[in-house]
Amino acid sequence: MLTMEQVIGAHTVLSDEDQEWLARLVDDWSLLADLSFADLILWVPGSDENVFWAAAQVRPTTGPTSLEDDVVGEEIVYDPEHLVTEAFLSFEICHASGNSLQAGIPVDVKAIPILRGDRCIGVVEMHTNQMGVRAPGALEDAYLEAAELLAGMVHRCQFPISGDRPVPWVSPRVGDGTIRVANAGIISFASPNALSAYRRLGLAGDLEGEDFVAVTTSLVAPGREPVERPTATALRGRGAREVDLESATASLRLRILPLLDDDGSAGLLVMCRDTTELRYQERQLVTKDATIREIHHRVKNNLQTVAALLRLQSRRISSPEAKAALDDAMKRVTSIAVVHEILSQAFDTTVQFDDVADRLLRMVGDVAAMGGKVKVVREGSFGYVPAEVATSLSLVLNELCQNAVEHGLKDSSGSVWVRPKQSNGELTVEVVNAGEPLPADFSLSSSTSLGLSIVSTLVDDLGGQFTLEPGEDGKGTRATVRVPIG
Repeated sequence: MLTMEQVIGAHTVLSDEDQEWLARLVDDWSLLADLSFADLILWVPGSDENVFWAAAQVRPTTGPTSLEDDVVGEEIVYDPEHLVTEAFLSFEICHASGNSLQAGIPVDVKAIPILRGDRCIGVVEMHTNQMGVRAPGALEDAYLEAAELLAGMVHRCQFPISGDRPVPWVSPRVGDGTIRVANAGIISFASPNALSAYRRLGLAGDLEGEDFVAVTTSLVAPGREPVERPTATALRGRGAREVDLESATASLRLRILPLLDDDGSAGLLVMCRDTTELRYQERQLVTKDATIREIHHRVKNNLQTVAALLRLQSRRISSPEAKAALDDAMKRVTSIAVVHEILSQAFDTTVQFDDVADRLLRMVGDVAAMGGKVKVVREGSFGYVPAEVATSLSLVLNELCQNAVEHGLKDSSGSVWVRPKQSNGELTVEVVNAGEPLPADFSLSSSTSLGLSIVSTLVDDLGGQFTLEPGEDGKGTRATVRVPIG
C-alpha cells in the first residue's frame, strides 16, 4: 500500500510547509472520523490541478465503514461535477444532495477544503454509512455537534491544534469517554464512559452542570498533581493538552482540545481514558526493570570478587603454568563482568556493544603493555547486540584479542585491529595482527588451545562460524567470527 509521502512526492508540487501541515492533520484526524461516524479520505491536488490524488484514508471506530476498499493512490481526473473538485474550486464545504450508493450502501458525502491563506492545499472527503447510522440520542448529537465544529476548524486550518501531540498507545479516543464543556466552563454533556471513569476517580454525583475545572481538580489526590504544569491551567484548554490525574483509587488521562467556530471559542472537547490498569502495569514493569538491573549489578560485583580471588590465588602460586591458567581465568571472568556492568546501568533487550568492546580492548592493551608496546584498535561499530548474545561475544572477543597479543605479537610491539560490521542480520568481527604467522601445519580442528576451543564452542552455540587464517601477504593472522543477530 502506498504511503501519504509517496503519493504527495510523486504527484504534487505542495510546499514542505503544506506537506507538514497535512501530515499533522492525518496524525490526528481519527478524532474527526470517530465524532462524525465517517470514513475520511484526504485528496491532494496534483501537478495538474484538474487531477486529485487520494493520499490518506481512515475509518471510524464508532460506526460501520462506508468504504470497503482502500483508495490511497487512486485519482479523480477532470471531473468538474465531483464534490472534491467543487469544494476545491469554491473554497466552501460542499455536501452532496441526497445519499449516493456505494456498493449498494446509502452514503452521505461531504467535502471539506483545507485553506491556507488564499490557497486550497487539499480536500477531506467524508463518507458516512447511512444504512448503519446510529439512532439519534444525546451521545450521537454531542458527537455530531463537535464534529461540525471540528470540520470547520479543518476548513480554516485551525486543526490540528498546537500543543501536546497525541500518544497512540495511551491518548484517549472518543469511545473511551467524551465530555463537552461550554464557554463558561460548565459541562454540557458527558458520555456514560466518561461518567464511569470519573466515578472510579472518586466522583459521587453527576458531571453535567458541574464546573469542569473545579470538579476535576477536587478529585486529584493531594501530592499527585502533574509536576510539569498546574492541573487547573492545563484543564482550561489553552492549546491541546494531555493531563494525567491520579486519586487514591484510580488513574485517568484527559485529552483536552479547544473548539472554535467562526466567532471564536466554542468551548472544549475533553476525552478521558481510565488508565488505572495501564499505570499499574507500568509500575510493575519499572519495578521489574529495577530488579533486573540490580541483579546484573550484583552479578557484576560477584564476578569481580571471583576475579579478585583468582588474582590473589595466582600471586601465591609459584608454578608458571598454574599461574598463567589462573590469570586467563581471571580475564575471562572480568570480561563477563563488563557485560553485566553495562546491563546494570541501562537494562534492555539489546546492548550497545561498542561500550563493552572498548572496555575489553583497554584491558587487553593494559595487560599486553607489560610485555611490549601493543595498540588495540577498533575500526567500525558492533552496533546493538541482543543481550543473550553479548556475554558469549565478550568472551569470544577477549579470547581472540588475548590470542593475537600472546601468540601473534608475543613479546614484541605492534598493533591488533578489531573490525566489526553488521549487515543483513549478521555480525562479522575480524581480529587481525601483523605478528607471527600461523604454523604451516596449523589446523583449527586439531588445535589444543583452550582459548580457541572456548571460541569455537561459543560461536557454534550462537549458530555462527569461526575461521583462523594467515593475514595478508602471509603476515600475522586473521580471526573471523560471523554470528546471526537478527
